[in-house]
Amino acid sequence: MIQPEEFSFKSIVCFSHLRWDFVYQRPQHLLSRFAAQAPVYFIEEPIFHDMNHDFLKFDKKVTNLHVIQPHLRAGLPEVELQQSLTLLIDNFLINIELDSCLFWYYTPMALTFTAKHKPKSIVYDCMDELSAFKFAPTELVDLERKLMAKTDLVFTGGHSLYDAKKDQHDNIFAFPSSIEKEHFFKARNKNIEAADQQTISGLKIGFFGVIDERFNLGLIRDIAAQRPEWQIILIGPVVKIDPASLPQDANIHYLGQRAYAELPSYLAGWSVALIPFLLNESTKFISPTKTPEYLAAGVPVVSTPIKDVVRPYGIEKLVQIAASSEDFIRAIDLELKSKSNAQWLNKVDLFLKEMSWDQTCAMMNARLKDTIDETKISRAS
Repeated sequence: MIQPEEFSFKSIVCFSHLRWDFVYQRPQHLLSRFAAQAPVYFIEEPIFHDMNHDFLKFDKKVTNLHVIQPHLRAGLPEVELQQSLTLLIDNFLINIELDSCLFWYYTPMALTFTAKHKPKSIVYDCMDELSAFKFAPTELVDLERKLMAKTDLVFTGGHSLYDAKKDQHDNIFAFPSSIEKEHFFKARNKNIEAADQQTISGLKIGFFGVIDERFNLGLIRDIAAQRPEWQIILIGPVVKIDPASLPQDANIHYLGQRAYAELPSYLAGWSVALIPFLLNESTKFISPTKTPEYLAAGVPVVSTPIKDVVRPYGIEKLVQIAASSEDFIRAIDLELKSKSNAQWLNKVDLFLKEMSWDQTCAMMNARLKDTIDETKISRAS
């Protein structure tokens, strides 16, 4: 954990493309921990309404962590929307001591209304290649280039993304997805299976996460058709794709989004966990947080060959990698026929031993401290 005397900021203002109450992932893990050291203000993308005025909605989640939603009038021209959003954020930042504040960006799009401000330091936590995602704004690439030029420190969400970005900044570090081991260890107690999942009889294989353009619908369709005795559990919101395109079969079960706190109770009933992502531009650099979460739950994992799953999890023989539907089904079959996974589980626990979001936060803070110290030295010379 970060010691209070080691933290260099009185506040953190985060600009995010994700909503706090969406799927619980990297931003929530990191910023909830940094909130133990200083107030965190998590500013989401705008929500549009039919009222005749614009405002900021504040929602205090826990001590020191505030989610801020800009509410803007729908139908305004883009120029007026930007002006209104800028004014709202400017008025909010008047009350923040910028010379002791850290700006933490998840989206370069926020630069359109924050570029003029001068906080003590700027971090760009580049968790994904957002420009490759469906419906990405055309100006995102140019704004990321400007953010890279402005930021003091860059983190990436995985090693493949680091390899792609490392020449764009001279102070950049890879911080792949981490894990709350104690939380997911609960799933090893098979008696905690969620009540609604218990009503589904048969052998269960599952997935949790966002079901979007990265998700391999054809793979799920093939598995369901070729192994009708397997019950496929899919947990998570459906976004950016037509729900009508989802494969439907008697053994495919869409349970919707579940709270982060509930996930171990679903994992407890699974025989195998899935990472069924397509291989395309939107998945080229992803580092799925679910990989170590599945493993900590003690559930065998089969994944398509996502780079940051293959390296290190596939190479270390912790996760089965399969490219085609046939290979995927064969890999699941092998896991189901395995009589004992004690040796594999010991290897998993050894691999995960030093991983934690607490450790990731502490290491990020060390990089921040080094950056601040180097800036002081350069200014003094």
